[in-house]
Amino acid sequence: MDVDPIATVDDLMKDDDETENAQERAEAKKRRDEEKRASDSKHKLNTLIAITVAILATFMGICKVKDDNICQAMQQAQANKIDNWNFYQARNIRQEIATATAVQLELQVVSAPNTVKPAYQSKIAEYHKIAFEQESKKGKVKTEAEGNDKDYNLLNYRDDQFDLSDTLLAIAISLLAMTSLTQKKWLYWIAIAPTLFGVFMGLAGLLGWQIHSDLLAKWLGT
Repeated sequence: MDVDPIATVDDLMKDDDETENAQERAEAKKRRDEEKRASDSKHKLNTLIAITVAILATFMGICKVKDDNICQAMQQAQANKIDNWNFYQARNIRQEIATATAVQLELQVVSAPNTVKPAYQSKIAEYHKIAFEQESKKGKVKTEAEGNDKDYNLLNYRDDQFDLSDTLLAIAISLLAMTSLTQKKWLYWIAIAPTLFGVFMGLAGLLGWQIHSDLLAKWLGT
């Protein structure tokens, strides 16, 4: 039987077309798989970022409430300190006036007639008593003022912790936003560093841990 060359060529061309179609289908399937993997990876990264931001926002909200209460306590401690130092100055002035008056009367009693000396002595004793009472009360007010100052410094210490936490977490959220825009996963892991330190400082403020960065506090002007 004779071989038809035209049919042979047609068969070869058909085989080539089928091979090319198979290759195109394989390449198309490969592209779809790659696109799907990229889409899944993007979805997973965005989900991870969203969860992280939600947790940080909740944590920052809790810290904000506590920090506001601390700020109010700081204002009260500051007001009490100012009031007590004002009382201290007032009692100090009263003491000095009473002491000066007693000294003046002591000088006057020397030349006073004997008939009025008992009255002078009574007034001198009265002003010495007033001076002694003011000195005693002045010491108590001074102790309270120093206690208010100590309370203020302790509260300010915790306020610094919350300020540092807020700053670090704000940096972390900014990095997470950049991660979402650029889809660079390594940026997410960079954002984890300020996240961990921010959460740590926030917990220190909430739980009263004695942890503080004087360098950062000074740099931030706190």
